[in-house]
Amino acid sequence: MKIKPFSKKQTLALTWWCSSSPYKNYDAVICDGAIRSGKTVCLIISFILWSFYRFNGSTFAICGKTIRSLRRNAVLPIIPILSSMGFVCRQKISENILEIKIRNRKNIFYLFGGKDESSASLIQGMTLSGILFDEVALMPKSFVDQALARCSVEEAKFWFNCNPEYPQHWFYKEWILMKKQKNAFYIHFTMDDNPSLSKETVERYKRLYIGSFYQRFIEGKWIAAEGLVYPYMCKDSAFIEKPCANFNQYAVSCDYGIVNPMSCGLWGELNGVWYRIDEYYFDSRAQHDTRTDEEHFIALQEMINNRPISCITVDPSATSFITLIRRKSNYPVRPAKNNVIDGIKEVSVALKKGDIKICNNCKATIKEFSLYKWGTGTSRDAPVKENDHAMDDIRYFVSTVLADSDDNFFAMAAKR
Repeated sequence: MKIKPFSKKQTLALTWWCSSSPYKNYDAVICDGAIRSGKTVCLIISFILWSFYRFNGSTFAICGKTIRSLRRNAVLPIIPILSSMGFVCRQKISENILEIKIRNRKNIFYLFGGKDESSASLIQGMTLSGILFDEVALMPKSFVDQALARCSVEEAKFWFNCNPEYPQHWFYKEWILMKKQKNAFYIHFTMDDNPSLSKETVERYKRLYIGSFYQRFIEGKWIAAEGLVYPYMCKDSAFIEKPCANFNQYAVSCDYGIVNPMSCGLWGELNGVWYRIDEYYFDSRAQHDTRTDEEHFIALQEMINNRPISCITVDPSATSFITLIRRKSNYPVRPAKNNVIDGIKEVSVALKKGDIKICNNCKATIKEFSLYKWGTGTSRDAPVKENDHAMDDIRYFVSTVLADSDDNFFAMAAKR
């Protein structure tokens, strides 16, 4: 990794704990702000250096939303940097441990994922000399509180970084707004604080987001989501004619409904871009009729029309429909990943980057784009549960199929 000279705020994050720093007496540091602002790498390097400055033979924790994301975003990028500084790093992957040595000093860093309320039990009973939370706003309060309670060693400190969320978020209210009472040193980052980003790269990131996501991820503001979820998809120019081409592969995404609408999308991949080339959308209220799982499956097959399908991803709660597809066909079926807010972010980026395109024959989908909006008066981000069925099946496709294709996922089916 090529490291450029640090910016003023990055230098603050790296050195706030040093004996000559005016901020050394703070108990915690909070770095928030824009994406790609360089706060994560700086903070974790600072955390490691501080741990060896203050302790030897001690135990620490590094926490992320999941172990996988923590390794990818925080641990793997800093190992070559630490090695170039003379540290010896050894990962015990099965135990989620990172051992770091330099000369005759050694400290141990446990890796934890704090993805839900049950994660708090993972860290109980430990005694820690310090803890770092990467993307703390994505973790439940119970996990963070339990982890902080483990830091009972004298001179232990807390380290936080995150991108902004909604202004009612517990971390914003209890730590950022209460930073003085918490004795926490607060550093707010923008993309301008990362000298390794070129002007072209910054402009590219700015083009990926709009509305509240732009204000959060680019401007670094804790702001409520409001208005249409995908406002840029309300123009006729947002949709394209179906390509007259032989697609390389096909996939299907389904949002299941009996009383609520059933929405399925047929996707074709061409030159790395996935096109929504057809849809099956059945609204029982509008049709004054209902259909069984068997009837939905027949309609699904008609839409597929004997095309070779690499994957069908389905609403994970639709167990009966998933079972029926597996029993009636050889299609590879996967329950969809169903994190709503993360999925909306991923869809937004995929649409802006052109990784997915919606063909203008998908009329129900186009209608929903113009109606799908954020709820108001809620304590968290949540879209209104109306006009969201094609929106959900698109989200399933992006989170489950597109994300795995980016990770070189492939599926095979054997004829039974």
